[in-house]
Amino acid sequence: MAMPKIARAEGAVAIGAGVHWIGAFDPDLRSFDIILRTANGTSYNAYAVRGSAGVAVIDTVKANFAQSFFSRLESVAGYDEITAIVQNHLEPDHSGALPELLRRAPAATLYVSHQARTMLRGLIDTSAFEQRIVSVGTGDTVTLGDRELLFLNTPYLHWPDTQCTWLATAGMLFSGDFFGCHYCDGRLFNDAVGDFRSSFEYYYANIMRPFRTHVRQALDLIEPLPLQTIAPGHGPILRQDPRDYVRRYRALSAPALHAADSRTLLVFYLSAYGATRRMAEAVAAGAESVGAEAGEVRVSLHDLEGGDIPSFVDLIEEADGLVFGSPTINGDAVKPVWDLLSSLATVDIRGKIGAAFGSYGWSGEAVAMIEDRLRGLKLRVPVPGVKARLVPTDEDFAACRELGRQAALHLLGRALPRVLDMASLA
Repeated sequence: MAMPKIARAEGAVAIGAGVHWIGAFDPDLRSFDIILRTANGTSYNAYAVRGSAGVAVIDTVKANFAQSFFSRLESVAGYDEITAIVQNHLEPDHSGALPELLRRAPAATLYVSHQARTMLRGLIDTSAFEQRIVSVGTGDTVTLGDRELLFLNTPYLHWPDTQCTWLATAGMLFSGDFFGCHYCDGRLFNDAVGDFRSSFEYYYANIMRPFRTHVRQALDLIEPLPLQTIAPGHGPILRQDPRDYVRRYRALSAPALHAADSRTLLVFYLSAYGATRRMAEAVAAGAESVGAEAGEVRVSLHDLEGGDIPSFVDLIEEADGLVFGSPTINGDAVKPVWDLLSSLATVDIRGKIGAAFGSYGWSGEAVAMIEDRLRGLKLRVPVPGVKARLVPTDEDFAACRELGRQAALHLLGRALPRVLDMASLA
């Protein structure tokens, strides 16, 4: 028995007085930017806003879907009426039809964020319309006669160029990728489509979570607005209870730990025969010896063999310091360590303290390899790692305790400046 198809809007869709959705549906997409799964496809949302003195087009669509975009646009506006084109985000799924739109609407000015100006030249040839580009920031406006678009600079949501556009007369926020999700449903509005909560949360976790500081800054700009509708770049248009989604973003982006007077250090390890585990315990003991009575450093041990990577990622997002212990097997760190490290692209870990330790049989490459990866992830690695051959000695355990102690001191800003041995750099 064939599954019933959901009715899909064929033309432009009115989403407010003088405002139309003119985007495109991509129901068969199953992965986005390689890394995101899209079980329900996606939509490329674009909008036309009509004022008494012109029409603004807000975002375009992926190049493959330009025909649908232009067909919908032509049903609600003539190209000679378009006075403004706004690109809230330059990623090709939003700007694919931009060059052709600029060609068809020669009287239109293109408005992008200050950060987008240089990026735009890297994406498309701007030589033919360079003089028509205007860069804008928070508080800048463009008039359409009886209505006005206000720009809000909201960088890193999720590219440096991103901005939001506010239409006060309709209480409508055009939010780009912010508040969006990959969920294709031709019924278009959040109160009409199927249950898209998992897609909304999945999108936040993989697109916005690494930039949650910027998420909170953007929310500070958006929360005071008298929101009636949020019109994102992907997924359902949020016309019913839009503040629910704002509140959800605030909750998702809020720090989970509230002990601002202490620092947290996580020690992860995996041990084949117990040597690396005992080293991990020594590292933790060394860290706990620093300010233990005052509770200044909170230390926790985590065995990677018995844990769950998503829950570890949640812990890492909140932590101040990370120490990884691995034996060297076949000239490499063990796979669970790499699995965890490769999962950290979805959280902001820049500037955290990192360190490594581990036991080995004959080569011992794991510690240096982990340190290199930590540096690649933009962590600070101020304390040299500790390697122990086979069964750790008392001296090895003392070195592990000192590693933990120094890591804790760095977390508290009490570490002495390190004196480099130039010979070690040769």
